[in-house]
Amino acid sequence: MADLTNEQIEGILSSIVDKYTGQDIVSSNAINSINIDGDKVEITIELNYPAKGYHDELSKQVTDALSAADVDNVAVSIETKIVKYTTQKGVDILPEVKNIIAVASGKGGVGKSTTAVNLALALQAEGAKVAILDADIYGPSQPKMLGVSKLKPDSTGEGKLLPILGHGMQSMSIGYLVDEENPMIWRGPMVTQALEQMLRDTLWRGVDYMVIDLPPGTGDTQLTLSQKIPVSGSVIVTTPQDIALIDAKKGLKMFEKVNIPILGIVENMSLHICSSCGHEEAIFGVGGGETMAKDAGVNFLGALPLEMNIRTDVDEGTPTVAKDPDGRVADIYKEIARKVSAKLTEQSRATSSFPSITIE
Repeated sequence: MADLTNEQIEGILSSIVDKYTGQDIVSSNAINSINIDGDKVEITIELNYPAKGYHDELSKQVTDALSAADVDNVAVSIETKIVKYTTQKGVDILPEVKNIIAVASGKGGVGKSTTAVNLALALQAEGAKVAILDADIYGPSQPKMLGVSKLKPDSTGEGKLLPILGHGMQSMSIGYLVDEENPMIWRGPMVTQALEQMLRDTLWRGVDYMVIDLPPGTGDTQLTLSQKIPVSGSVIVTTPQDIALIDAKKGLKMFEKVNIPILGIVENMSLHICSSCGHEEAIFGVGGGETMAKDAGVNFLGALPLEMNIRTDVDEGTPTVAKDPDGRVADIYKEIARKVSAKLTEQSRATSSFPSITIE
């Protein structure tokens, strides 16, 4: 094609749809720059969500589309720029944390904490700076899951706690501050105060996404989260089992009532494959999470198998995404991470600018 113009290139690229946002890369302003030098075309794409695992596929789509139009000398680079999105009104922001994603479940035992830590590590693997806050005061599990349960956080001269690094990710939990075997025999107000202090008195640094691992249910901690913590969106974890789905729906309705966007539903323990014979069995039922998502009009983010390694990995302090980053299960978590962060881009961007003031 002779005498290429930017408009011609954009016309060709407008046919390429980002499979995670559902928008074409031109109208969504993902094209950062187009440089034409003779017959050579250099294109820079800027995504607002971490998706390293998608870069090669998207780059190939661009080169294939241009090649079909006889543009063969093409160089594509893909960058990531994560911005802050809106949260509940009237809640103080965290200066060093752009977005907070709450991971919740209606009941215990559905693998919420395992999902939370693997989701956080998957966001990190896809190119984001991530932190995880363990909000389960009565049953903190993230220190053990991250393999750092023996560590204690240092403090600064100003009384701020320094987050513990686990697999390169910032973390904070009440489990770092008390002995592992000591029960937290606290009433609700003490729990909510502890959650606020861990969030605001920790010296977080440059966090794109903070994943908060909530306790099960819809109690004090969840209410504090909705009223005092700037949450960008929530993820609901369930199993296909009817009892789990009933409680998961309560959690979903709670977030709707407090105006926190629901980014999607994860179905955990969806299918068991016998390690000896390969027989597949849906122990907890089939398709419950996907049906729930469809009925509620929210994204179904993915299904995780009932697999022993997922459990043993977190027990050993090396969650699956960290232990086997190229494995099948890690790929599922990374796909969920891309869907969650891409869904967040549909919200309005937060602004830190002050309103103009006119004095007459």
